[in-house]
This record gives sequence, structure tokens and C-alpha cells, in this order.
Amino acid sequence: MIELTRRYELPAAHVLASPALSEEENRRIFGRCANPGGHGHNYWVEVTLTGPVDEVTGEIIPLDLLDEIFDTSIRSRYGHRMLNELERYALRVPTAENIVKDVYGELAPEFERRSGARLLRVKLTETPNNRADYGEEE
Repeated sequence: MIELTRRYELPAAHVLASPALSEEENRRIFGRCANPGGHGHNYWVEVTLTGPVDEVTGEIIPLDLLDEIFDTSIRSRYGHRMLNELERYALRVPTAENIVKDVYGELAPEFERRSGARLLRVKLTETPNNRADYGEEE
């Protein structure tokens, strides 16, 4: 099986706080990341696809199509945003784990619908010490 991975930078901000918890509980669990003013990250999103290699182009998917799908499905919704303001995080904490699962869920049907490629996994790097992966195992 051949896999193709493309990496994207995604600047965004968030507050790690659950609306189900008190301010004190959020501070105890999430520490300074629960600051109501929020904090930002330059997330890195790695998208890994597989599929048949086109005999003519030698590609699983044209990179411009891959970029277009990422830009319209993810960058336009998440980029340069306070993630807590998105409807999907009104009642959920925008942790790396929740974000990577949501990104996968948005991208998978788009690749299926618009190309012969299949999304295998998404990796979201939040900091040099923190990364969340979602999808099929390597």
C-alpha cells in the first residue's frame, strides 16, 4: 500500500475549559490553558491518504485538489479562529484529541466524494510535546 502525507500549518486559538465544570475545576484540570482570554497555537495537521496511483500522473491525488479540499473543509473553518466560538465546541473542550477527530470526520467524506483517495489518518501537532492522531493505525 502506498501512502501520501501532506502537512499544513493551521494557526488558531482556544481555551481549555469545560462548561460542565466550575472555573476552579477547569483551572485545576487544564492549568493556565483554562485562561478565559485563550491562547494560540500554530497547529500542524498531517493528512495521510492512500489509493490507486494514477497511471498517467503517478499520483494518488493531485496535490492541488488535496490542498483545495483541506482549505475549504478545514482551513476556512478553523484557521485564525477562536475555536471555542465554533458551534461544535460550545459544549465540548477543543482539545487536540477532539480537534483531530473532528478534522478527520470532515475530511474523510470529502476525499471519498471528490477523489479516488481514502483518508487513512490525521495527525495534529499542537506543541513540540503534544500531538494527537486519529484514523487507521500505521
